[in-house]
Amino acid sequence: MAVLNTTKKYAIEGIWNNNPIFRQVLGLCSTLAITNLVSNTAVMCAALVFTLAFSSATVSYLRNITPRNIRIMVETLIIAFYVIIVDVILKAYWPQMSSNLGPYVGLIITNCIVLGRTEACALSNPPGGAFLDGFFNGLGYSYILLIVATFREVLGMGTFLGMPVPYFSSAYFDRWIMMVMPPGAFFMLAIVVWVFRTIQHNKEEKTK
Repeated sequence: MAVLNTTKKYAIEGIWNNNPIFRQVLGLCSTLAITNLVSNTAVMCAALVFTLAFSSATVSYLRNITPRNIRIMVETLIIAFYVIIVDVILKAYWPQMSSNLGPYVGLIITNCIVLGRTEACALSNPPGGAFLDGFFNGLGYSYILLIVATFREVLGMGTFLGMPVPYFSSAYFDRWIMMVMPPGAFFMLAIVVWVFRTIQHNKEEKTK
């Protein structure tokens, strides 16, 4: 029961109460980089969840033997290790996706969500808790980006995961080309953040 309650606490915090995007407003560069296609976004999100969860657990495991004066360097090295694993696997088994994502997988190393969670949680919690914190924060980041990517691909290209969507892929719908351009990412992100913050605000008002 204690394990279940702990998992539930981390899930609620990472996915909703302290969501990395619409609460902390972190990692927004990804919305511009890879959310024009749902498939690219899904792979990028999976890579970040893997990196964030295992990096947090590893930093937590080594926290008592890591000298404070090189702490950030060690954390960056750990994050880079897991990012390289993802990058090598993609290049070996999915070269087309690796080519689609280009340098953005490597840029996970500089994603402020990853380093932020290792600093905020992994350094003060046991490996199990740090892993859960990283995993659920990664999921919180992922579902927001997938929502943005879905609207951008459907409205901008008339497809979902590369498959035509009825009406949106027909001649009756004038595709919103702006959605697959960089400004479309910011417009969609602003709308999604506004909707989720409004929902959260209304829930908080009801509990008062």
